Amino acid sequence: MNITSRFLLSGFAAASAMLAGCTTTEGVKNPSGVPVTELRPDERGFVAGTGIESQDLVSVTDRMARSILGIPQIGRAKTPPSVVLEPVVNNTRFPINKDIFLTRIRTQLNSKSAGQVSFLDREMMKTLERERELKRSGQVTASADPNVVEFGGADYFLTGKLDGMTTRTSAGTSDYVLYSFRLTDARTSRIVWEDVAEIKKQGLEDAAYR
Repeated sequence: MNITSRFLLSGFAAASAMLAGCTTTEGVKNPSGVPVTELRPDERGFVAGTGIESQDLVSVTDRMARSILGIPQIGRAKTPPSVVLEPVVNNTRFPINKDIFLTRIRTQLNSKSAGQVSFLDREMMKTLERERELKRSGQVTASADPNVVEFGGADYFLTGKLDGMTTRTSAGTSDYVLYSFRLTDARTSRIVWEDVAEIKKQGLEDAAYR
């Protein structure tokens, strides 16, 4: 094969490779941004703002659960007291799922208190009442007397409130959030326990919270 033929073949091969590359990559988009990174819930990630985030939730609820177990009405009670959760009030500018705070406090206490406290599932009341009526009517079997009301009453009510203050200037955004929770005696209405946590953050850019 002479030099001219070799040159032509090389050029043809190069052109074919270029065409093949264009054909195979057409319509394929390289991933943009950073890949998904798995973090611990108590870690601050690179996507962060000055508002309420997972690390705040973990820190606050862990503290509240420990604090509740430390009071004599819970820690020294002869019979585990029954607690009902009441909705959390959110007075901050962040439209978050506020009741997730009480959900985590409840799960922490249920899993780590060794039975020192029990929670009444008031969210299931309609279901429980329907089940009781089915048993009374004989539509389903019951191992106990269906006419005996067994729904427990609350010894305490647990609720909380999130209050916030925001400052914005050309230098950035500053947010302060006060997390307060209380345990109220269902019989006397006295507050038997109350605790707070405070978190303040500053940043150059604000973030969108959902």
